[in-house]
Amino acid sequence: MKRRFNHPRRASAIALSAALATFAGAAAAQGSMPNRPAPITGYATTSQGNVVISHFGSCVRTGQWTPADAAAPCDRVARADLAPVPVAAVPPEPAPAPQAQAAPEPAPAPLAQPEPPRPVIQKLTLSTDVLFDFGKAELKDSGKARLDQLAAEIKGADVDEIIAVGHADRIASEDYNQRLSEMRAQAVKDYLTEQGANAQSVTAEGRGESQPVTGEDCQKMGAERGSNRKLVACLQPDRRVEIEVLGSRSVASGSSPAAGAGAGATRR
Repeated sequence: MKRRFNHPRRASAIALSAALATFAGAAAAQGSMPNRPAPITGYATTSQGNVVISHFGSCVRTGQWTPADAAAPCDRVARADLAPVPVAAVPPEPAPAPQAQAAPEPAPAPLAQPEPPRPVIQKLTLSTDVLFDFGKAELKDSGKARLDQLAAEIKGADVDEIIAVGHADRIASEDYNQRLSEMRAQAVKDYLTEQGANAQSVTAEGRGESQPVTGEDCQKMGAERGSNRKLVACLQPDRRVEIEVLGSRSVASGSSPAAGAGAGATRR
């Protein structure tokens, strides 16, 4: 019996045919799979493969983006045959933060209304020369008479307050003049109280030599002492008791205050 041997060329042809059949089968299998979308390059994408859109409505580019990666609708493209890339929905604009309401300006405090001036029933200035002896605080008879006249002038008036303010000239020390002015004002208060005035409504004050009315008239007139009669006479207006009667109505017509000026203006 004769042995048959395969020819080498025949074996190569068989192997090539098998390889072609395998390749054809693989190609056919691939042709049956659905087409996958091409990957998007140059743009940031979501997990679903959509291009990320910023709050301003534009596509978000990556740092590797080049003009060759331009794709509609993100960017204009020169070729009309390029398919547009899918984009994600534009995120809604965040709601604006509520504005804090400014606190209203506080209403201005109402201005305090000044108290209306109290009506003056009687106001007069009495020279201490009429009321007192020089350097004394005991009322003279002429002083009592003048205060009696004042009491008659305000009789029947609705008196709220009587203010007696004593003043002295600059002769002697300030302390002495302060005490003297206070004692004379108190003497006037005591006498008016004895004549029927309410003690609670009568006020006595002393201003000493702090409020002179002679100004520069009595400067450079010699020694500043009580023996200088020329100076004492010049300073007579500074030695006074001012009396002010306050109330709710005026005194009857025909009664007018008399200025207190008496003879012998060399005393204080």
